[in-house]
Amino acid sequence: MSFTVAVAGASGYAGGEVLRLVAQHPELSLGTLTAHSSAGQPVGRSHPHLVSLATRIFEPTTPKNLQGHDIVVLALPHGASGEIAAQLGPDTLVVDLGADHRLADAAAWEQFYGSPHAGTWPYGMPELLHAGERTAAAQRTALAGSTRIAVPGCNVTAVTLALQPGVAAGVVEPADIVANLAVGYSGAGKSLKTHLLASEALGAAQPYAVGGTHRHIPEIEQNLTVAGAGIVRLSFTPVLVPMSRGILATVSAPLAAGATATSVREVWAAAYDGEHFVHLLPEGQWPTTASVVGANTALVQVTVDERAGRVVTVCAIDNLVKGTAGAAVQSLNLALGLPETLGLPTEGVAP
Repeated sequence: MSFTVAVAGASGYAGGEVLRLVAQHPELSLGTLTAHSSAGQPVGRSHPHLVSLATRIFEPTTPKNLQGHDIVVLALPHGASGEIAAQLGPDTLVVDLGADHRLADAAAWEQFYGSPHAGTWPYGMPELLHAGERTAAAQRTALAGSTRIAVPGCNVTAVTLALQPGVAAGVVEPADIVANLAVGYSGAGKSLKTHLLASEALGAAQPYAVGGTHRHIPEIEQNLTVAGAGIVRLSFTPVLVPMSRGILATVSAPLAAGATATSVREVWAAAYDGEHFVHLLPEGQWPTTASVVGANTALVQVTVDERAGRVVTVCAIDNLVKGTAGAAVQSLNLALGLPETLGLPTEGVAP
């Protein structure tokens, strides 16, 4: 059986990555592809790498153009998904790549996004641990059969996968978390802004949303609370670095009383044992963004800084695959009762 997929906002980076993955999926077929300023143009103008789709034409993004499909993927700016989703039928599987439906706390949404909250949907991170769990069975159960899915933020995915085993097992203290992220420029989207020009970006590392202002902070706090944290205090600093794709998240938190380097590694190994897309690397081997380009894979490493008394963990993902489009396909596979791994690449592209 083949499921038809419409993609709204298909001319952007995230939308284009959805097109790439869906085009190779054995049980999915692409239907209407919509855009805003690119409406009426061929797909190949925005995505020349998608050769099989190059002559398709972007339609305007309207609920009417999106109706009649089994699945609708919304790759729209934050704040734009809620209105369109409300006009799609309850039997349509709607997957939102934007932030509109990720947060459970309406006040947190309004504080960080400055608009009314559109509601909360099942959360599209199949590996999210719940308090007391050693595996993510509860999250996968929540996604099975769902017709609405909110895909996590890419930075959120990297930080959550890096630290959540320690939170769930109680071997770290979540009241003092520090996360520093090196982020590729595709995470900033295609908007023409001065600081995103090659003349400004090449050879430069640029911090942004410093001092607790990044919109992904409440979502990370939410995930770690689900994993069992009481009080979560997070210092989060992302830095744009001159690469097109990838996130390298370095996250640390105090080592909990009674925990040791051995017990910490055992916790991370147990949490990700058997996971298809999250891998704990052998001791001494550290994740790199180059290893995950094009793959729905997260590479993780963990150690204990004995001198500082802190657990240090590093996670590398491709922000457009595991951080966005890959998470969407992985989650919709679960929602449709398909194998979770279907149509998803696990091998990176190197060098």
